Amino acid sequence: MSITCKTYGGIVAALRVPDRVGHLDNVVLGLPRLEDYVTHSPYFGALIGRYGNRIAGGRFRLDGVDYRLNANDGPNSLHGGRAGFDRQVWSAEAIPSQQGLAVALTRQSPEGEEGYPGTLDVRVTYTLTETDEFRIDYEARTDRLTVLNLTSHGYFNLAGEGRGSIEGHELRLNARAYTPVDATLIPTGALDPVAGTPFDFTRPTPIGARLREGHPQLLAARGYDHNWVLDKAPGEFGLAARLRDPLSGRVMEIHTDQPGLQFYSGNFLDGTLVGSSARPYRQGDGLCLETQHFPNSPNLLAFPSTVLRPGEVFRSATLHRFLAE
Repeated sequence: MSITCKTYGGIVAALRVPDRVGHLDNVVLGLPRLEDYVTHSPYFGALIGRYGNRIAGGRFRLDGVDYRLNANDGPNSLHGGRAGFDRQVWSAEAIPSQQGLAVALTRQSPEGEEGYPGTLDVRVTYTLTETDEFRIDYEARTDRLTVLNLTSHGYFNLAGEGRGSIEGHELRLNARAYTPVDATLIPTGALDPVAGTPFDFTRPTPIGARLREGHPQLLAARGYDHNWVLDKAPGEFGLAARLRDPLSGRVMEIHTDQPGLQFYSGNFLDGTLVGSSARPYRQGDGLCLETQHFPNSPNLLAFPSTVLRPGEVFRSATLHRFLAE
């Protein structure tokens, strides 16, 4: 395996993984030039913060104080706002690791950036292990009460970047519930069971098997763009998802300590972006599996808390384990 990443946005630009006969191929979508990421990228491979996913109306209240965020998704704030972590330049340093090769990305997000309170110091470590694993470790500290939801926005295609649709990939999610959304893709606050719906991936299921069913939630999002509630104890590090491409034999397992996972089926790829292999990306040519806290948690107090206090250290880890069968 090998990984290529950029200091701009912490972007994972390439991740080369062997198939069942040992052939290496890049399994993440990306763009040919840095300028393309700056002007056109829909978060390809980027680090996301301060708050991954959506916050309704671009506002929240914390400790009796109202905060307004920059809206960049209709009325809502998405993935940290207009100039989130995906649009910042990070400092990078190779660091020693007993697990394999590692690089630490760091930046300081100043007080008020995109409307968020507190100065936030963030460190994200990418590790490529000797056993075909890509691990992401997140760490953050604040000097004021704030909210935080960090994730990575890789678009995966286990057949290989630019090699067509992921609808034949088989997906299993360790989740018996998901958070339905309104017309602007904000969770309603409900935790609905997946049983009997197109959202049931408790057994390996081809992504395209029910993608075009007339379920109101699929119509609202033009496909899958929802948060699943993972079946594990709070803070427990465990299996969240297993993705398999039957043709190449590549398998990706995702393990995390986060309570949720956003599955996005590449609904808004429309052929206007040309990828790193000079092929246009069309709807469903890649998918995202973003480990996270739930969207809009600062406004839905029944959801797991995303509050970070001074003196606390936020730590989280996500592991992508690659296999071939």
